[in-house]
Amino acid sequence: MSRVIAVRHGETDWNREGRMQGWAPVPLNETGREQAAATGTWLAERYTFDRVLGSDLLRTRETAALLCESIEAEPTFESAWRERSMGVYQGLTRSAVESRFPEFGLGETAYRATEAVPDGGESLRTVEERVLERFGELRDADGTTLLVTHGGPLCMLLGHAKGQDLTTALSTHHVENCAIVEFRIDGGRTRVVGENVTAPRRP
Repeated sequence: MSRVIAVRHGETDWNREGRMQGWAPVPLNETGREQAAATGTWLAERYTFDRVLGSDLLRTRETAALLCESIEAEPTFESAWRERSMGVYQGLTRSAVESRFPEFGLGETAYRATEAVPDGGESLRTVEERVLERFGELRDADGTTLLVTHGGPLCMLLGHAKGQDLTTALSTHHVENCAIVEFRIDGGRTRVVGENVTAPRRP
């Protein structure tokens, strides 16, 4: 049996403003740094990690560095864990994208939205494929893995574990900044044993 403790990155100013970050090099803000430091302490009190993996984007790198101050591990960064590339829509607010470009909304056009490709970006289906392919490789990794990634990939992993289609997974889940999701993988079966757990910040 293996265990994956997945953490969403800490808050950024673009999170606060509701902007689509995609692959933009957006750093953590002060709140995000506080969240990551508190989460690292919380994790160190409860788990021993055999490896740390993370998205290679700036906000996840910064989060992983702060987490690893407490758990004393060296992270490995991989592009497979990145958020969706939003291409030309990067930096726009989520509401602006959904109202001005309805083909990307998960409403009545849900299935088509999962296949839609922003100019210069990638479809949700493509993100799901790369995330699940790399996650599948963790089934053969014994022990406990700390994974630092993004909201989109985490919703996809939750949906995968619960047997949901992509549209349902994305429309029914929301993972808070620096929230923790725990997966157990046993005999090829993935279970969610903790979801959207947040550590209390330091006083």
